[in-house]
Amino acid sequence: MNQTSPKTARVMSVTSGKGGVGKTVCVANLAVSMARQGYRVLVIDADLGLANIDLYFGVSPRFNLNHFFSGQKALEEILVPAADQITILPAGSGVQRYTRLEADQKLSLMEGLDSLHGKFDVVLIDTEAGISENVTYFNVAAQEILMVTTPEPTAISDVYALMKLLSTRYYEKTFKLIVNCVTSATEALDVYHKLTLVSSRFIDISIDFLGAIPLDSRFTESVRRQKTLAELYPDSGPSLAFAELVAAMELESETLAPKGTQQFFWKQLLACSEAR
Repeated sequence: MNQTSPKTARVMSVTSGKGGVGKTVCVANLAVSMARQGYRVLVIDADLGLANIDLYFGVSPRFNLNHFFSGQKALEEILVPAADQITILPAGSGVQRYTRLEADQKLSLMEGLDSLHGKFDVVLIDTEAGISENVTYFNVAAQEILMVTTPEPTAISDVYALMKLLSTRYYEKTFKLIVNCVTSATEALDVYHKLTLVSSRFIDISIDFLGAIPLDSRFTESVRRQKTLAELYPDSGPSLAFAELVAAMELESETLAPKGTQQFFWKQLLACSEAR
């Protein structure tokens, strides 16, 4: 990585139409790959009811977003170092109260994250699965939306449904696709072609194929050991694939412009855009 950090953090939501596609696994391994390339990464656990990103890094947060929303802690006080160059913003688990954020809570979170400007190069938001209001909020608030799916027909159908919702109701038109658990590059491209074909017929969106992660039984071991596959087996096929995904993201590019006012780090983005 170039020693000059980007002017503002790249904020990416990582989301999926259904659970069980390996979305959180992708987030954790992407974070490790980014950190290895010299980026300071903040991972936000945005599954506010069933948080678990901390388990993938083997850490036990003392505080979480529940303490922030209740006014007990400032955002910086609940940040947890997870690995070299990686920090986690943990969410609570088993508390239904915050599974649907109110307007004032969304504003507080946005302002709190703006206060962290300059401390991170990349922000990865691990959303919950599905099409809940929290899911749409975090996707709209991110600069880039990374869709994770698998070759399973139900996963493809559900990720299309989420893109359709974000496009028709929230006017999101650009998505990036990661196909997980593939047995071949051909299988991944087939998923991409299916999604682009149906979307071109029914909704006006652009899908950018970022890449694919090969199926590997060692993912189960990595979850059990609370370590990412990228850490345990850095030369494995999936680990190399995650590194290639990070390269494809062109994180040092400064061409992003704000999508609107409801966006994390939008004030800094707007300032950068106007300066150009």
